[in-house]
Amino acid sequence: MKKFISVALAVALAAALLTGCGKTDTPAQTNEKTSVVATIFPPYDFTRAIAGDLVAQGKAEITMLLPPAAESHSFEPTPTDISKIQNCDVFIYVGGESDEWVNGVLESMDTSGMKIVTLMDCVEVVEEEITENMEDEEESEEEDGETEEPEYDEHVWTSPRNAKLIAQKISDTLCAANAANADIYKSNTTAYLARLDELNAKFQDVADNAVRKTIVFGDRFPFRYFADAYELEYDAAFPGCSTETEASAKTVAGLIDKIKEEKIPVVFHIELGNEYMANSIGEQTGAKVRLLHACHNISQSDFLAGKTYLDLMTANVETLKEALS
Repeated sequence: MKKFISVALAVALAAALLTGCGKTDTPAQTNEKTSVVATIFPPYDFTRAIAGDLVAQGKAEITMLLPPAAESHSFEPTPTDISKIQNCDVFIYVGGESDEWVNGVLESMDTSGMKIVTLMDCVEVVEEEITENMEDEEESEEEDGETEEPEYDEHVWTSPRNAKLIAQKISDTLCAANAANADIYKSNTTAYLARLDELNAKFQDVADNAVRKTIVFGDRFPFRYFADAYELEYDAAFPGCSTETEASAKTVAGLIDKIKEEKIPVVFHIELGNEYMANSIGEQTGAKVRLLHACHNISQSDFLAGKTYLDLMTANVETLKEALS
């Protein structure tokens, strides 16, 4: 409720600031420049790859709302963020529970001149899965008399195969928004999809030659689509969109027992999170503690260095190989 109120206030303030300032023309009607706003890093980076040199040429402007190093699941837009959305030509967001604020924002403005891409509409979504040792928040809510609707996993980009579908949808949308640069978008997309194919082949090779098929996270697990793509088993402390950060003693003990029994060599954590649990499990089991980057967001230093989805996921290839050896 607190988050809803703060977002509503931001919308109201932004609406007051924007009165009379809305766009009246689409980019194809006025000039060759296309303004794109993406809520989080993956679609921002996909768009950056598809736009290519058009950004440096001033023919494309790409904005990421989520600040580097910020937590994506608790993001709240500021009036400035809402103004950016209002004035963009293409708006891209995930579409899951973490993006509930988006509906209110879009309903508050005229979107007739805006093209909108929802990542979860680009792929076949799956529900969050509760594994053997995972903390089940939904079960606790049901015990309190609340019945929750199925929660679909938002982290659709973690599979390179899904990333291809998303990138293609973004490309098609950019072409529709700006026909003048369509050939450039298409050419860049062809090259980018080929690199995603190469990434997929690397992960598939690791999975095909693995000694084991199970990965364990002393953290949240945002890799459901990734695990499904390469037929991996997994266990973790929390599902991908959990708001919890501290697991029960039972959960930690269960993960420790699993690692010891199956002689699993690596326990994972995700980026920008609390590594305490993974470190504790590593100390108790002798498993190496490693990062498997889910690309929710990146650090300020990586952002300034221009790190990409392909960079981060390629680093995951060798880390996964170590975990499955």
